[in-house]
Amino acid sequence: MALSLVAGYSYSLLGKGFSISNSLHNNNSHHARDATYIKRAAEIADSSSGFTSPHPNFGCVLVTPSGKVAGEGYLYAQGTRPAEVQAVEAAGPWSKGATAYLNMEPGDCHGDHTAASALVQAKVTRVVVGMRHPLKHLQGNAIRALRSEGLQVDVLGEDLQSKIIEEARKSCLVVNTPLIYRATSQVPFSFLKYAITADGKIAASSGHAAWITSKESRARVFELRGRSDAVIVGGNTVRRDNPRLTARHGGAHMPLRVVMTKSLDLPDEANLWDVSDVPTMVVTQRGARKSFQKILASKGVEVVEFDILNPRDVMEYFHDRGYLSIMWECGGRLAASAISDGVIHKVYAFLAPKIIGGTNAQSPVGELGMVEMTQAFDLLDVCYEQIGPDMLMSGSLQPIPDPTPIIPSENETLAIDPTVNPYEPSIIFFYKTWDPYGAFSNFSAHSIKMPEENGGNVTWSSVEHYYQASKFMGVSDSGAKDCIGKIKSAKSPEEAAKVGRSMQRLHPNLVRADWEDVKIDVMYSGLRCKFSSYPYLKSMLLATSGSVLVEASPHDLFWGGGREGEGLNYLGRLLMRLRSEFLGESSTSSESTCLAL
Repeated sequence: MALSLVAGYSYSLLGKGFSISNSLHNNNSHHARDATYIKRAAEIADSSSGFTSPHPNFGCVLVTPSGKVAGEGYLYAQGTRPAEVQAVEAAGPWSKGATAYLNMEPGDCHGDHTAASALVQAKVTRVVVGMRHPLKHLQGNAIRALRSEGLQVDVLGEDLQSKIIEEARKSCLVVNTPLIYRATSQVPFSFLKYAITADGKIAASSGHAAWITSKESRARVFELRGRSDAVIVGGNTVRRDNPRLTARHGGAHMPLRVVMTKSLDLPDEANLWDVSDVPTMVVTQRGARKSFQKILASKGVEVVEFDILNPRDVMEYFHDRGYLSIMWECGGRLAASAISDGVIHKVYAFLAPKIIGGTNAQSPVGELGMVEMTQAFDLLDVCYEQIGPDMLMSGSLQPIPDPTPIIPSENETLAIDPTVNPYEPSIIFFYKTWDPYGAFSNFSAHSIKMPEENGGNVTWSSVEHYYQASKFMGVSDSGAKDCIGKIKSAKSPEEAAKVGRSMQRLHPNLVRADWEDVKIDVMYSGLRCKFSSYPYLKSMLLATSGSVLVEASPHDLFWGGGREGEGLNYLGRLLMRLRSEFLGESSTSSESTCLAL
């Protein structure tokens, strides 16, 4: 029987048509059955980890009253077909009367309630939810919607409680650990990976470190990278090892490569400066080697300055960029700094059966200021796995936060602190599709129909798909047409953006000559079509009247507001312009009605 490892939590694969064995039919048979299928939902939800970021991991399993799996599905990325829709389609008529097992409450970020509606329309009678959605503005919404339609909804840890249920709930927490950390801790989920010899060394006294572990272990490292949004190393690693930091055996997703260095004392030539396939960012102290910053920028490397460079501030910045999962592959000094700042949540230690010795050989974690063993950090939920000749030990430095903390009501908050202003500010920020106003983003999952040059119409999966493809429209080159085709077939807005940006950088000759002059108009036409096509989006936009709209991307200085408000915020401007036009149209319509009367 095949096994699946999800962040150190393993459980067995179940195939379609699987039924609970008689051994489970005891006093806890119902809980055992629910636990089994919730684990299966968590397992298939994990199938999308790392392919497109950022997005939560959703899985759905439909089970008939007789215990047969009728349909399954998982969300590939935000903007693709919901897991519940896929499961219902796979089950067909067997959906009627079935129980739906969801590892997490659906998150209808765009107000269309597609996931919940699919279950209702398929006449599913019961829904078992592994955990409530960790984002406050989505938490409980789908559960209430399903219950209002007469479905029985049982939430693990609330309506169902037992030891076996708690184990199943843990599998749901694990598969969305990055999202939970982002929601509760305001920093991405971060894990430290290192490889050591049996005597605890990460390199020889000379600094040579390739290769400590086996090919099998290195393949697992590539997999871990492929599940991450970014991989971080320090300046010493770049100078000593000249790494590539790719996920060449870990799937389609290639994480951002990040170098942390205060001095910016880095080589002029390095593998990380080749950004033709994978982007690189250098984070440094403000004012460091301005001339070298220009050299990096000319190579396409993004440079971000901090007043005081430390892991905590960098992680808070990455949180603002929407990242969920960060992998640290740094040396001992930077690892110690990150642990001391409390931003490392988990450790993956690969132990090779080798001894290299050396009093000056490096260890994986530098000085933490501890003088007694009683001060040592204890790892939680430790797991051991044999990988080729090596041993992988993983464990958490911090427990997974409670995704549903008890938050005082508004009245209770005012009683505690009367100075708290319960009203919304006059500035509304939006960025990712999981934000309360995330549907304003050009990355939101709303398809649009736009006219073609031949007079017909073509459907685009999102405004971002249309925007990226427009870069190559009208160019009489087969390569440009290929670019448009690749963008149109991209499974998510994030993938469409990656394809369009990469093609623009690698093949600037395929980009239409007037692109810089028309790109604002292209974005506006896509936004206008979107908000005109979806009445609830138009109502949401009109409801913001009187508020300034700011696209809160900290790194996009054209469409976004920038990290410190230095951005041009053209996306926010276009939405406010569109809002004014809609309000003007509404006013004109009202005046016409009055005149007619």
